[in-house]
Amino acid sequence: MSQSRPSPDLVVARYREPVAWLRKVPRSIRVFLYDKGGDLAPADVPGAEITRLANVGREAHTYLTHIVRHYASLSPLNVFCQGKPFDHVPEFHRVLRELAAGTPVPGGFRWLGFIVDTDDPRGRRLFVPWSKNPDRRELALDRFHLELFGSPCPERVRFFPGANFIASRERIRSRPLDFYQKALLLAEAFPDAAHCFERVWDEIFGIAGVDEALLSGRDTAYLRPVKRITRATS
Repeated sequence: MSQSRPSPDLVVARYREPVAWLRKVPRSIRVFLYDKGGDLAPADVPGAEITRLANVGREAHTYLTHIVRHYASLSPLNVFCQGKPFDHVPEFHRVLRELAAGTPVPGGFRWLGFIVDTDDPRGRRLFVPWSKNPDRRELALDRFHLELFGSPCPERVRFFPGANFIASRERIRSRPLDFYQKALLLAEAFPDAAHCFERVWDEIFGIAGVDEALLSGRDTAYLRPVKRITRATS
């Protein structure tokens, strides 16, 4: 008799986003909801394991907290997502249904999203001109990379924006617990740490998560059509 594959765990990093969408998550998926907004009632998300955290370090701090606390008991597959993942992953519910049905994740890691992008060691390509960075400060990804990995940052860092991804237990455990404990301290103290982590989750789990063929020599690729707003001229 064949054994059914265990469903993945879902790790949600919430601030104050509405999370009624969790009611549509397949029941076989165990939900860990980390709340940094302080305004969530358990009745809003029946069945979820709710943990309240201080509002520091954005989603990177949340993900690393989960890994450190559950390192010895991780699910075979683990989905990490923002409190509102749909802007970056419109098909998120379908992804969860497929995983619950046993769809494998080749290589044990998969970025979720439809944009592949590229940044540089100082964040000058993406982070500096970002609309939510009005003072146009640089991102010290070079120093962060050296502190976390002990090696220089690549000249081009490929990633899927949004920090939504799937990682297997084996991928996560390819690094020891003390690596994640160190990373958690960085998430709390390093300037703009979450934006640095956002760019290197695949490297953290020991895999090149972006297929260069998707980019075809470009630095940005859209894997689905994107509606662009055009302004009328008078």
